[in-house]
Amino acid sequence: MALGWVILGSLYFSWGAVAVFVMTSAVTLCLGHSLGMHRWLIHGAFETSPALGRVLVWLGTLTGLGGPRTMMFTHDIRDWAQRSTACHPFLSHQSGITRDFWWQLHCKLHLDKEPEFRFPLLLDTPFYRWLQASSMAQQLPVVLLLFAAGGPGWVAWGVCGRVTVSIFGHWLVGWFAHNRGSRDWHLEGASTQGYNLPLGLLTMGESFHNNHHAFPGSARLSLQSGQCDPGWWVLNGLERLGLVWNLREPDALPRRENLRGIA
Repeated sequence: MALGWVILGSLYFSWGAVAVFVMTSAVTLCLGHSLGMHRWLIHGAFETSPALGRVLVWLGTLTGLGGPRTMMFTHDIRDWAQRSTACHPFLSHQSGITRDFWWQLHCKLHLDKEPEFRFPLLLDTPFYRWLQASSMAQQLPVVLLLFAAGGPGWVAWGVCGRVTVSIFGHWLVGWFAHNRGSRDWHLEGASTQGYNLPLGLLTMGESFHNNHHAFPGSARLSLQSGQCDPGWWVLNGLERLGLVWNLREPDALPRRENLRGIA
């Protein structure tokens, strides 16, 4: 994807292709990854209809990070390890940036005793099983549509560029969000803490990772003045249209005994 973006994106460069890259990245990262995969499917931070849920998760699959089961498995096992008193550096992101880059983008952690994961929604819904099995192939309809509309330049920027930035950006923000930034909350007994990064507009609010560690079930990730959370703005718009409901915020979540505010 990276080579396709660099080579074809240069040969067939146009500002229209760049605009397609920006628009498709914003849609798949906000509606797909942040709202569909993360806040709804993984954390159940809001409710929506089965039909819209499937659309959001499909858009999340288009980021190139994996199908719905891959995303849930990776997220849940990482969060479980980070909340434990000891955590392997692969799961805590606390190796050096070069090693973590190699590990996260090219390697897999093999467990001596892998936990059994049960995801009833994914196991019992044929659509999600199909989406998991064909996650990479889901780029093909987008390729055909963009090629018909704008030729190879639109494909290079709207698919190759978008997937490259989504994958590299997801890793890079994840590394910094576990090693640098500000903190307003501390989880006692947890081996790994999250940090807030001032990148809300670029990450659809996902960079406020200290907030998320503190209140993982919250649909709202921006908790302090000046924090921008486009995902939360979109959710409020969808709520006014009646497409989502029961948006959970920190005040509505069960109290965590090991959560402490940092003065």
